[in-house]
Amino acid sequence: MLLVLVPVGLATVIGLLALWPDGEPSRAQQAAAAALPPGTEYPDGRVVSVDPYDCGAEGRPATCAFAVVEVLDGPGSGDFVRIDLDAVVVANGVEEGDTLVLTRDPTAEGGPAYFFSDFARDVPMITLAVAFAVVVGLVARWRGLASLLGLGFAFFVLLRFVLPGLLGDTSPVLVTLVGSAAIMFVVLYLAHGFSARTTTALVGTLFGLTLVAVMGTLAVATARLTGLTSEETVTLQGYDPTLDFSGLVLAGVVVAGLGVLNDVTITQASAIWQLHEVDPTMTWRELYTRGMAVGRDHIASTVYTIVFAYAGAALPLLLLFELYSQPWNVVLTSSALAEEVIRTMVGAIALVLAVPVTTAAGAFFAKAADTETGAAAERRVTALRARFIP
Repeated sequence: MLLVLVPVGLATVIGLLALWPDGEPSRAQQAAAAALPPGTEYPDGRVVSVDPYDCGAEGRPATCAFAVVEVLDGPGSGDFVRIDLDAVVVANGVEEGDTLVLTRDPTAEGGPAYFFSDFARDVPMITLAVAFAVVVGLVARWRGLASLLGLGFAFFVLLRFVLPGLLGDTSPVLVTLVGSAAIMFVVLYLAHGFSARTTTALVGTLFGLTLVAVMGTLAVATARLTGLTSEETVTLQGYDPTLDFSGLVLAGVVVAGLGVLNDVTITQASAIWQLHEVDPTMTWRELYTRGMAVGRDHIASTVYTIVFAYAGAALPLLLLFELYSQPWNVVLTSSALAEEVIRTMVGAIALVLAVPVTTAAGAFFAKAADTETGAAAERRVTALRARFIP
């Protein structure tokens, strides 16, 4: 087992040390900073009054509004300012007493200028986060709390290593693979403990991630996916045209596959070890056969999970295609939809193939543990005989 774990772990640590960002702002970060006025701040503001007005065009009615807002924090705290709210903001509902996030431009001509930035969502998001942590802790107890710690570590790696690495000159695939491997090492062992079962799940997960990277690289290259299919990627291109947008597509596939692969492999490993504990006399082949019976059911349900998850994320795009009068084959192979289809197919193939690999590894480690236990018992008996029997 250590023959598998130690080399991969060392390679992951070396990759983290070699690829860790140096802290210098990337070209995209420098361009983004230059695009905003220096000293821009985002204070909260409480709506004091709302004055609607008609801003619609002929045949397209719309209602905008002027709002008087009290600045709640920052250098202008206590000031009352007037901001313009467009029709989309007004349609979502703005009333007296609501809290908004403002943009403060201190370099504007005639003094600091304030604009609407977004709705304040602190309260509902914090409430849901606390409720999530409480529910996980009550139901899963210490293991659930350990998984929350692992989730915190995962976000640390994503924010401090993966995202800055993707904005730099390093290969997006390499950065994402190293970051994903580091996340899986910590998350799996933290939530499930150091055991052969957890190592089995880790082996299956790393296999799936590697398969995603290999197949994704081939699929992105042969399908000539540019990665420039959303407003966000076009904005990124404006900040740094040298970014590897095809590589970003592949990086997204790898990150998206983390959770699903983890779910499938740990469940499959648990099934193997439970079968082994119920009947330790099962052979490797019997463990594998029975484990795959469970795995096939899991595959059937998880494939739906992957497809519908991607379909839900791309729902606005699907609605646009519903409006266009184009042949279905043209729509399906268009750059925007092809990216989602290939992302789904690569993830699904890796998921399906990770099941037999995890099952085989679990059966092997379970029987190997039997052999080690039997050899240790035989050594103890031999030592006792040598000590007490002349």
